[in-house]
Amino acid sequence: METPLQKNDLRLDITNKQILSISLPISLSLLVPFLNFTANNYFISGLGEEFLGTAGITGVYFLVVAVVGNGLNNALQSLIARRAGENRVDEIGKLFAQGVRIAAVMAAIGIALTYFLTPLVFHSALQSQKVDANAIEFLQIRVWGLPFLYLFQMGNAFLVGTNNSRYLMIGTFIEAGANIFFDYGFIYGHFGLPELGFNGAAYASVLAEFIGMVTVYGLIFVLKLHQRFHLFRYKAYNKQLTNLILNISAPLIGQFSISLITWLLFYILIERNGKFLFPMEPERPLAISHVMRNVFMITGVFVWAFASTTNAMVSNIIGQGRKEEVLLLIKKIVNLSLSITTGMVILFNIFAPELLSFFKLSPEFIDAAMPPLRIVTVGMLFMSFSVVWLNAVTGTGNTKVNLLIEFVTITLYIIYVYLVLEVFHLNLIWAWASEILYWISIFVMAYFYIKSGKWKGKVI
Repeated sequence: METPLQKNDLRLDITNKQILSISLPISLSLLVPFLNFTANNYFISGLGEEFLGTAGITGVYFLVVAVVGNGLNNALQSLIARRAGENRVDEIGKLFAQGVRIAAVMAAIGIALTYFLTPLVFHSALQSQKVDANAIEFLQIRVWGLPFLYLFQMGNAFLVGTNNSRYLMIGTFIEAGANIFFDYGFIYGHFGLPELGFNGAAYASVLAEFIGMVTVYGLIFVLKLHQRFHLFRYKAYNKQLTNLILNISAPLIGQFSISLITWLLFYILIERNGKFLFPMEPERPLAISHVMRNVFMITGVFVWAFASTTNAMVSNIIGQGRKEEVLLLIKKIVNLSLSITTGMVILFNIFAPELLSFFKLSPEFIDAAMPPLRIVTVGMLFMSFSVVWLNAVTGTGNTKVNLLIEFVTITLYIIYVYLVLEVFHLNLIWAWASEILYWISIFVMAYFYIKSGKWKGKVI
């Protein structure tokens, strides 16, 4: 018979079954927003290539702003998983309360920056005045979903860190369903809603993120997890825990921000050089690149689930005092991630025309997108194992190393992309080959850091 102690034991093992029990629900929780994102682009593609290209700019920008939530999510998840491994349940509620407080403040800052700084950046960086105006108007609506997104991510961090990832999919399914409904309604004026065109996607996302947040916290209350982990008992500001969360999350926020700002730069450079890449249709390279990002995200659903699992499990195993088993755990997760990605890459290459035709674009567009797609699938293979090693570094708690790895990698990436697009004006195949360079660099540094064992003395 299971004792109360066994029932409440939050310590994890390193079997494939345990890995999949955590990663598969995370995959589903990521798959639903991806389907939501894809549906969004499907509806926007009906407005024309111009708006599809603009969606590439706004999508990457919002990822940059949302990355603060990702950094807090990963930090809080790692800390909660560490306390779970140590079976210090009371500390989990204290950490969660401070995480929510930080998320609310960061969301307010993100909204302010989008209104006062972003227009200045876009005015100076973008060539097309139409793309500039559409992007700014869209983002100043879209950014109001940021508080709901951040709080949603804090709830997800709690569920994963306490080995309750199986409940993630409920909130994300409901959020995605709401987003698709409002997307179709607001973009085209169906279901009695006003026809708002491109901006309709922004309103839809804000409403869906609010619904997603309410659902996740509703689940926490219905399952009485707030009682078990004392989530709302500790409402006062705790300077020590706030500093701990910020010390872990700040390098991650820096890491993610550098990465995504660079990706935004990549899109801006493609927009600036469209006349060289496709002289007759200068907006096409940006639209193709936006579709490539969609394709990348299909694999990313599963790869980032394994990455999140790595973060939580490495931290939990270290919390149990089983540091000598970390390498074995990483290798098991890498094998699973690489195997699934390889299968997907084979399918993508066999059914590439069918995949691209989903976006209702012209045969000429599909023909032009085929070569970059081949390169993108190669990049997926490198991503599948590199991101696992990188998140193992996150799980150790030494996130300053993550930031250093990202900084070195991005320096190489920017030099490469600048030379390819601004200096030599090479085609999109060479531009998207930058993903291979990026992930090889990430892997080499993360691998040698973990193998060095220098992380074993880190205490969080």
